[in-house]
Amino acid sequence: MDKRQTIKTAAIGLLAGVFASRSGAANETQTGASDRFPGDPPEHRLVYQVNHAQADYIDHIINSLRAMIVKYGDNVALAVVAFGPGLHLLATQPERPISEEARARIAGMAKDYGVELVACGNTMKALGWGPDRIIAAARIEEVGAAALMTYQEKGYAYIAW
Repeated sequence: MDKRQTIKTAAIGLLAGVFASRSGAANETQTGASDRFPGDPPEHRLVYQVNHAQADYIDHIINSLRAMIVKYGDNVALAVVAFGPGLHLLATQPERPISEEARARIAGMAKDYGVELVACGNTMKALGWGPDRIIAAARIEEVGAAALMTYQEKGYAYIAW
């Protein structure tokens, strides 16, 4: 191999390395890498409306919450606002058929991952429930729809099934 061919091969190798490192940086950006440090406020915020008590509906929401936690870890703030029949998900003694597994999963997400749970006070009044009827992991807001609006005003994306 002559001197000219050696220089050409080296230059091609150098350019390939530059393009590979740029491609790697692009992939880091696409996979969600950021300059965020653990403990910094999350870059992503999402609030779910829960207003039905059907098992499949509840499972879809809980599975979606789980997927968001898996994808974003501590870089996502999640909230669930329950009203109407969906309030039974946050009940200590639901009057609708909410599985024990679903109730344990939602309470575990609040405890382990900081998912905020909000119970609608108006629905509670309509049912004749006091605060003792809602799990300790949830807070009660007077109007569930107002809680959804407040989350959106704070930059939360809104998900309703």
